[in-house]
Amino acid sequence: MKKVFTLILKLFPRPLLIRMSYAARPLLSIFLKGKTYTDPIDGRSFRKFLPYGYENPRDNVLSPSTLSLERHRLLWLYLVRETDLFKTAYSVLHFAPEQAFYKRFRRLQHLKYTTTDLHSPLADVKADICDLPFDDGSFDVILCNHVLEHIPDDKKAMSELYRVMKKGGWGIFQIPQDLSRETTFEDDSITDRKKRAEIFGQYDHVRIYGRDYFKKLEDAGFAVEPVAYASKLPTAEVEKFRLYRDEVIPLVRKP
Repeated sequence: MKKVFTLILKLFPRPLLIRMSYAARPLLSIFLKGKTYTDPIDGRSFRKFLPYGYENPRDNVLSPSTLSLERHRLLWLYLVRETDLFKTAYSVLHFAPEQAFYKRFRRLQHLKYTTTDLHSPLADVKADICDLPFDDGSFDVILCNHVLEHIPDDKKAMSELYRVMKKGGWGIFQIPQDLSRETTFEDDSITDRKKRAEIFGQYDHVRIYGRDYFKKLEDAGFAVEPVAYASKLPTAEVEKFRLYRDEVIPLVRKP
């Protein structure tokens, strides 16, 4: 099954995969129904989750019902348990909206919810993160997860995120991060798709962020709090929800 999913990821562009997934989810949910693992986003349980990954697929990580990965489920738990996103009237900007969240956030009538991306069929506004069509200080909350590793000029992107966030606003900017690295690695000379996947983890990634990611956000003006939320959860929850224990949530605020 690993090889099949890896082949599908490589053959089809992301916008098409999003559309295909709507048809596949009901069948996968029935086929894998069980009681061993639970997706906290929708509360459904399964005997196992699906594999996922472009080069070295991870076993048992992709929820059949919401298509959430470890990072999505951890973020959901954090937002539900530790923030007031589900209670307070916020203007929210959501980059490259994940399927697991999109309809659930859209249904929250107290939110003024805007999605944006260059290519996603779920985006309300087609826009370049380095040149956003929004006024200064437009949004209370910005969710920008697993986007910046795709952006050649991430410094400009961070500057734009800071610009459109309201003073006193907050956001979560998750990225794939290697915490064993002190500094971020990038090499523009690597253009071969296969080589990029081997080095950066995915063919369309342009860097591997190290611990200096938080300093990069601070340089853009944000106050940054790396939240090691998964490490605080009971082991039983980490296993039941199929979370990654070392995942860090980058919580940012605009002073």
